[in-house]
Amino acid sequence: MSKFDDIRPYNDAEVRPTLDKILEDPELLQAVAAFRFPRLNGLMGGLLRPIIKFALKRRLASVKNVEDFQVVVKSYMDKMIASTSRGLSISGIEKLDRNKSYLFISNHRDIAMDPAFVGMALHKNDFDTVRIAIGDNLLTKPYVSDLMRLNKSFIVNRSATAPREKLKAAKHLSSYIHHSINEENANIWIAHREGRAKDGLDVTNPAVISMIALSKGKQRSLSEYINELHIVPVAISYELDPCDSIKTNELYRQAKDGAYEKDEHEDIASIAQGITGDKGRVHVAFGEVLRGEFENTDDVAAEIDRQIRLEYRLFPSNCFAYEKLNGKWPMVKVGASAEDFKEEAYTKEQAEFESRLAEVPEAQRDIYLAMYANTVGNKLSK
Repeated sequence: MSKFDDIRPYNDAEVRPTLDKILEDPELLQAVAAFRFPRLNGLMGGLLRPIIKFALKRRLASVKNVEDFQVVVKSYMDKMIASTSRGLSISGIEKLDRNKSYLFISNHRDIAMDPAFVGMALHKNDFDTVRIAIGDNLLTKPYVSDLMRLNKSFIVNRSATAPREKLKAAKHLSSYIHHSINEENANIWIAHREGRAKDGLDVTNPAVISMIALSKGKQRSLSEYINELHIVPVAISYELDPCDSIKTNELYRQAKDGAYEKDEHEDIASIAQGITGDKGRVHVAFGEVLRGEFENTDDVAAEIDRQIRLEYRLFPSNCFAYEKLNGKWPMVKVGASAEDFKEEAYTKEQAEFESRLAEVPEAQRDIYLAMYANTVGNKLSK
C-alpha cells in the first residue's frame, strides 16, 4: 500500500480490472447513451445500452495498461480537435528538456480541455503526458472517478470542511506533487486557481502556491523548494469559449441576485459542453522554468501571472469584443504567429462572432463581451 493510494492515478496493474468493472456499470452506459444519442436515448435506451456495452468492450479489449488507455483517449482527442476546433498550435516547448519532469501551472478556462490540450501538446513533442489535478467535487459518480484516474488524474480533496481536515488534505496533496516530480520523474498539471476564470482575467491564487509549498519543511527556503519543482507557467488561449454563455449567465446571476447556486451535475454538463463545443483556434504556450529568489508565495504567483500574460495569444474574437465595449480597435497582435490585428482581414470571423453574440440575452451582453475583451486589456497593460 502506498501512502498516496487514496489520491493517486491508477497504475498499470489496476487498469484492466477497473475497465472490466466500469463496463458493467449501468450508469456509465446510460451516460454514454445520453451523450452520443440524446434523441434516441429516451425512446430506445434499453436497446442502446447493450449495443454501447458491446462496442466499448470491443474498443477497449486490447487495453492492458495506462499507456494503452491514453492511446485510446488520444484517438478521441484527435477527432475532437478536428471536429470542434480550427487547430492546435504550440510555442515555447523547445525550451524544455524531455528528460526532466515539470510542474505545469496554467490559467484555467475549461475544466477538461485545459489539461487535455497541455497533455496533447506534450505528446506531440515526445514528452511524457501529465498527471492531472482534479477536484473531488467533479467526481460525482464512481465511474467518473475511475475514468479520471485511469487517465492519470489525481484527486484534490475539496470536500473537507473542518480546518484541521483541510490542512491535512492539503499537506498530503503537496507531498504527492513533490513525490511525483522528484521521486517518480512524472509531469504534473495543476490550474493556477480553483475554478475557471469566467471573466477572462487570469489571476493566480497565492493559496495554490502555499498549498504546493506545504511539504517543504521548516529548514528549507521557499526559493529552494520552488526551484526544485521545475514550475513552468502555461498560457492556454481559446479563440472561442464553448461555455461562454454558461459562464455569462452565472456571472449575471451573481451580480443580479447576489449569489449563484450550481445544480448538482452542472459542472459535468460544462465538461461535456467544453469537449463538444466550438473552440475556434487553440494555442498552448509554455513559459520559462521558474528560477530565482522568491520572498513569499505572492512573488511566485506574480511571476506566473507575468508569464501567462506575456505568452497568452489573442484572437480576432478578443478584438471584436474589445471594440464593442471601448469603441476603438486595439493595437495588438493576434494568432499563433502574433501578426498585427487588422479588422478588415477577419470579416468572416466577425460575422460569426456577431452571430454568437446575438444569441446572448441583451442584459448579459456586456458581461459576455468583457469575458473576451479583458484578455486584450491584460495585454495592453502588461
